[in-house]
Amino acid sequence: MQFQMSESRRGLYPEVDAYASGMMATDSVHQIYWEASGNPQGKPMLVLHGGPGGATNPGMRRYFDPALWNVVMFDQRGCGRSTPNAVLEDNDTWKLIEDIERLREQAGIDKWTVFGGSWGSTLALTYAITHPERVDSLILRGIFLLTQPELHWFYQQGASEIFPDAWERFLEPIPAAERSDLMGAYYKRLMGDDVAERRRCAVAWSSWEGDTVSAQGPGARPDKFADPDFAVAFARIENWYFTNKGFLPEDGWILKNVDRIRQIPAWIIQGRFDVVTPISGAWALHRAWPEAQFEIIWDAGHASTEPGIIDGLIRATDAAGRL
Repeated sequence: MQFQMSESRRGLYPEVDAYASGMMATDSVHQIYWEASGNPQGKPMLVLHGGPGGATNPGMRRYFDPALWNVVMFDQRGCGRSTPNAVLEDNDTWKLIEDIERLREQAGIDKWTVFGGSWGSTLALTYAITHPERVDSLILRGIFLLTQPELHWFYQQGASEIFPDAWERFLEPIPAAERSDLMGAYYKRLMGDDVAERRRCAVAWSSWEGDTVSAQGPGARPDKFADPDFAVAFARIENWYFTNKGFLPEDGWILKNVDRIRQIPAWIIQGRFDVVTPISGAWALHRAWPEAQFEIIWDAGHASTEPGIIDGLIRATDAAGRL
């Protein structure tokens, strides 16, 4: 285990264009946007975005040496450039794992390194537990085990004590009588037929995460979180997954199945002041999986764009590339 306090930190790799992209059909209504960048003959790397309901963006390509890695990314069902937007039909964790396997087979890849932060770490761990033979190594950030205590912390009480200003804005669309179950109250509105109310609540749900994603607080919120077009897919899909407990077989399922992946080389990068996915989850994973490289970034929160997180992830992808 390391505690990163170096003043000499690595930065992102230069911007790079995708060399290929397209839409992948599924066995459902969903069409999945995918892209590849870097070296077509390089080591295969799968990147899993957060949310659920987030999307890929060009900046995500910059965590990887483009001469070394063949980087494959895709927008998960219902979000980003995948279609149809914000649709919950056939949209669950296991369908996403089917999409990953379909994409791997389509690309002719036998094994790949899997990179994911926040919900991306949840999906990466679930995929690795389900298909350990297809995972060469894992690089994980902002560990989210999708347990009930984590969800209660962020959507009921916990993070609210650290960001009371942002929490007031999160509470605003919900009547006081319904605030004992905020996820349920938001579910009614995000899944309801009132389009204006759905958009209003989606922006409030999304902005709460944007306000807390950085240790700098609401002033550092990325603009996309207040964009209704982004927020509707983000909020509906997140709430759908979280209300359904991630569609996992039982609470704590990931930790209970870590033994299936302990032989896989792994790097875990966690911000000390991560409020969205508190360090307690990463610590529990570290205790269950001591073989994985575990690094606490002393001055970082949740965002992948914070300097210490960038540094830790870049060093991890470089190290994985040397395996």
